Amino acid sequence: MRVNITLECTECKDRNYITTKNRQNNDERIELKKYCPRLRKVTLHREVKK
Repeated sequence: MRVNITLECTECKDRNYITTKNRQNNDERIELKKYCPRLRKVTLHREVKK
């Protein structure tokens, strides 16, 4: 029961990453620290709707 999600940078609003998550284990939106190529640094990325 894995679904595809998109991760968006909280600072520049670019949608940089696509990943999967298990909805049975994680109901809420996930937040990960990932590298943003536009800003060239690690920033917080949040799950967004497609």
